[in-house]
Amino acid sequence: MESSVSGSSSPDGFPDMEPIEVDEVVVAVYRAPVSRPVRTSFGTMRDRPAVLVRVRDPEGVIGYGEAWCNFPAPAADYRAAIIGEVLAPQVVGRPWPDPKAVFDHLSAGTRTVSVQAGERGPFSQAIAGIDIALWDMAARRAGQPLRRYLGGAGSRRVPVYASGIGPEDALVHSLEARAAGHRAFKLKVGFGRDVDLANLASLRQGLGGDTVIAVDANQAWSVEEAVRNCRDLAAYSPVWLEEPIGADRAADDWRLVAESSAIPLAAGENVYGARGFDQVIGRGAVAVVQPDVAKWGGISGCLPIARRVIAARRRYCPHYLGGGAGLLASAHLLAAVGGDGLLEVDSNPNPLREGLAQPFPALADGHLLLSDVPGLGVEPGDEVAELMTRRVVTAR
Repeated sequence: MESSVSGSSSPDGFPDMEPIEVDEVVVAVYRAPVSRPVRTSFGTMRDRPAVLVRVRDPEGVIGYGEAWCNFPAPAADYRAAIIGEVLAPQVVGRPWPDPKAVFDHLSAGTRTVSVQAGERGPFSQAIAGIDIALWDMAARRAGQPLRRYLGGAGSRRVPVYASGIGPEDALVHSLEARAAGHRAFKLKVGFGRDVDLANLASLRQGLGGDTVIAVDANQAWSVEEAVRNCRDLAAYSPVWLEEPIGADRAADDWRLVAESSAIPLAAGENVYGARGFDQVIGRGAVAVVQPDVAKWGGISGCLPIARRVIAARRRYCPHYLGGGAGLLASAHLLAAVGGDGLLEVDSNPNPLREGLAQPFPALADGHLLLSDVPGLGVEPGDEVAELMTRRVVTAR
């Protein structure tokens, strides 16, 4: 794992760089059929979507990013349209001091329309996809892997855990993940007390008493239900309980659950904005903070949040459930800031995980092994071209 070092002279902790310019933004939507749907307490994914963003500078250097698009089913096409028709025309054809300047410009410039439409999420996710692509491009221009460009130094081994497990065949799924190289696991709960406890008991028995197992309720419970379920789940020693109640519940509700729980609480994938994360960190109820680089912030927003989490002595564990480009961005971000966190790696079949990130890093003994290739170190593979269903191109 990489330790956090400061190789930057800029006051905000980002690397100094020459101005960047973008002469083309390409956004593509992919959909991959899957044999095993991904089921959560609030919905089921029956295929795997991805919104991939590619930027190019006048010298031909490119970068890739990804925007979150899992729910609802039409989400991918809409985020692609926002990128191609609303955001990209504001980016191409002018110099920018760095990717964060683009992030700040797009965030401020779309604030009113996102509020007017009641759609902060879609705009934030679209901006995040562009931001990741710009940082990939900037690191490639500098000839450095993104983790090192952002200040990381040391090991390129990123600790991970297998997510997306349950509620059906939870132990079988977990054993498959362990055979693939995982050593830590996260079980979906929120499907009823009997189902949840039976699944957790089977994982604890089948994987061993010392195995790292987390649980994720996906906001399924009321405060009262969360307090009651925490007591039951604690007997199986999960390392954290993720989103036991709504992410938008009041701070007092989160505090009450935390004070009643022997299990550390985790949240962050549904938090938007630096102020939102300041509140999560400051209120003390959440021990494991989980920003999603493709939902809000990209690298520009999530890098300072990650450093703040670690400075507050909390655990930074990036949330991620999507294609390969966003996963690799999350891995490089964790490698850059260090700490004792784990990266979420969905263990369900998804052709767009490996297919959009070639060569895909090896998974061994609970770690992804990042390369030293500049930027994210990956490109979309030819085999996923047939899964592209919609493409929007904006060029100068």
